[in-house]
Amino acid sequence: LFPVSSLHETGAEQSEERSCDVIGDESSESQMERALLKKLEPLSHMRFNVTVEKGKTESYVYHFRVCREVNSTLHDFGGLVQIDRHNGKTTVIGRINETQVFNGSDWIMLIYKGGDSYGRHCSGEKRRAVIMISCKRGVTASSFSIISEEREKEQECFYLFEMDSSVACPAEDSHLSVGSILLITFVSLIAVYIIGGFLYQRLVVGAKGMEQIPHFAFWQDLGNLVADGCDFVCRSKPRNAPAAYRGVGDDQLGEESEERDDHLLPM
Repeated sequence: LFPVSSLHETGAEQSEERSCDVIGDESSESQMERALLKKLEPLSHMRFNVTVEKGKTESYVYHFRVCREVNSTLHDFGGLVQIDRHNGKTTVIGRINETQVFNGSDWIMLIYKGGDSYGRHCSGEKRRAVIMISCKRGVTASSFSIISEEREKEQECFYLFEMDSSVACPAEDSHLSVGSILLITFVSLIAVYIIGGFLYQRLVVGAKGMEQIPHFAFWQDLGNLVADGCDFVCRSKPRNAPAAYRGVGDDQLGEESEERDDHLLPM
């Protein structure tokens, strides 16, 4: 196989375009299936093509749309079709009115059943397209390609395709811890308090200078109390302990001056 893939976005589509219909009654559709189909909706306006050449005798183009008909004018529900490049024959591989969808942690499996019947292969059962959509963040859709065609079995044959898309990715978990969230909340509240209080003091009260700080007197007193507390707690000796040195007092100066004057007296 020599696949060559491409994709392009369609223009404004007709409002009557039909979309995926999950196999079974509408009442039997699960919430998970509805959620997955809604998750795939951003891809519905895109068209995907891949060309496959098998030697020099076979060459096919596969056209695929997510939950939309490849050719809405035919009203054949064909969601994935094969066109033979040699004779132009079109074969529907899978139809959107027989859809199955399920997912894993980082992938979505979309299955179109009810395609055109096989001839000599697979007991003549209807064709089926299996499209594996893998997670790739930052990419709406890319790398549409065919992996294989399983048609040597008696039944349950299928065509397997794959592509990458961000719609298959799980929601990213927040990497913030509880402590970080609490810290951010606390800082935000402090910022609101300071900015709001400043604006109120300036615009409503008409305060100037340091008085514009909200509850300035309280914070000033709190600062003094904190300073006194640190002085009390951090002091290495009791308050009433004598100093380790003696300062030069007046009494010492007086005595020293008298001693110094003795040599000036006449003998």
